[in-house]
Amino acid sequence: MRLNLRTKAIAICDEKIAKKGETVGLSFYAFFANKNDDPELLMEAAEWWIKQHKLDHFEKATKIRALIASGK
Repeated sequence: MRLNLRTKAIAICDEKIAKKGETVGLSFYAFFANKNDDPELLMEAAEWWIKQHKLDHFEKATKIRALIASGK
């Protein structure tokens, strides 16, 4: 996953956790606007989420933040 997407995803996870608590879930769509203005980046996130890590549609933000921060 590209560095700029990693940075953005961690920030979004932090924001969601701060607003809704440690148990908040999210999907990779949370990292993008409601429009598909960068399909390559969206597919990169989807592949990381679905193919590489075999995650469910919604996962705990704390889990996603830890995965991204670990460089996996």
